[in-house]
Amino acid sequence: MKKTLLCSIVSVLCLVVNAQKEITSEMLQSFRDSYHSVGADKALDNAVAANDPKILALNTESNVQFDTNFTNKINSKGITNQKGSGRCWLFSALNVMRAPMIAKYNLGSFTFSQSYCFFYDQLEKSNLFLQAIIDNAAKPMDDRTVEWLFHNPMSDGGTFCGAIDIITKYGVVPAEIMPETYSANYTSTYSSLLKTKLREYGLTLRRLAAEGKKEKELQTKKKEMLTVIYKMLVRSFGQPPQKFTYTLRDKDNNALSTKEYTPLSFYKEYVGKDLKGTYLMFMNDPSRAMYKTYEIDLDRHTYDGTNWVFLNVPMDDIKQMAIESIKDSTMLYMSCDVGKCNDSKRGYSDPDIYNYGDIYGVDFPMNKAERISTFASSSTHAMSLMAVDLNAEGKPLKWMVENSWGTSSGYNGYIIMSDRWLDEYLFRLVVEKKYVPEKLVELSKQKPTLLPAWDPLFSLEQ
Repeated sequence: MKKTLLCSIVSVLCLVVNAQKEITSEMLQSFRDSYHSVGADKALDNAVAANDPKILALNTESNVQFDTNFTNKINSKGITNQKGSGRCWLFSALNVMRAPMIAKYNLGSFTFSQSYCFFYDQLEKSNLFLQAIIDNAAKPMDDRTVEWLFHNPMSDGGTFCGAIDIITKYGVVPAEIMPETYSANYTSTYSSLLKTKLREYGLTLRRLAAEGKKEKELQTKKKEMLTVIYKMLVRSFGQPPQKFTYTLRDKDNNALSTKEYTPLSFYKEYVGKDLKGTYLMFMNDPSRAMYKTYEIDLDRHTYDGTNWVFLNVPMDDIKQMAIESIKDSTMLYMSCDVGKCNDSKRGYSDPDIYNYGDIYGVDFPMNKAERISTFASSSTHAMSLMAVDLNAEGKPLKWMVENSWGTSSGYNGYIIMSDRWLDEYLFRLVVEKKYVPEKLVELSKQKPTLLPAWDPLFSLEQ
């Protein structure tokens, strides 16, 4: 009898526990009872169900705030278009580097070849993956690093430091010398095939290492694999030139010079900077300590390059460096969470541009640090910061970037962002050292804290 009673009590307790964890019929009924859709609420239900919430939530008052005048603006010539690829990082870096060349020689819409740099980026990343597989061959497949490598063997995304590594090693060429191809513009199919091949090769290298093959034998095998990868790249993008003859012309099509170049000699003549010693990279990540340096593990584009290292600083520091740079007609590479609070048709971004809370009757109160730590926000797109509008006290009101989505996107190819939007959704800014306060230059020399490749802020990094 006691045993039966005990079992009954346990059963009841189990039901109570389960009722707290699962959606019960009583709980579901309480949900139904809590919502009464009548009158205006019913009309709103019908509208939200039948339309894009963005259309309904658009704040019409933001039209008044959409102003295209700027107190400080750098001239931009020739909006580029990355099309169906993730190469924004490369377009933005090359656009920043072409701006001084255009100004110095009074050029028209001159563009460096993105395909040329992308070819070597993909070759170098293939080597980086295969070598990392060899370096970690003794670890099990479910090791976090090995797992991450096979999950991310290759990407068409990247960072400014990766662009520096590629450009200083292989140089640059004009767009006419190595034009865009379909596979460069639309990387989905090509990239999928390359990643499949790399994963296959990764398994082969791990098997050979498990069989006791020595480092020299693994390197020989890796070279054979890279020969195949090189062939795939040539089929996709064409053979990169080793030498070329080029006539530089000004905006009126007058010939300025005709010379034979190598990609490196063209880089030295027309970019002419020691890129690795010129720029410092800054981040605004309020989820981490400020004025500390950080390094992202495995976040580089070449094996002989460097991981991405940055100094974490408040937005006030970032804005001041950006203002000083723009005032001196120097564009900056920046990255942000571009899709948040952005009216893509008009090319305007502001935290209040959409009133989603009003149409759903709920709040969305997470701050920047909370969005980062929960994967709700990260750096998804790179662009070139080129304008700022300052009030009488020198405080920024809004900013403008040169984008790489073609002239039909946004405001004639540009995006205008309110200063409040920058606070919430800008993550990274790359600045020439001459615009960086000495205090920040010294702080950037700290030994960086190593962050894993799968860190939340960099999981979608481009």
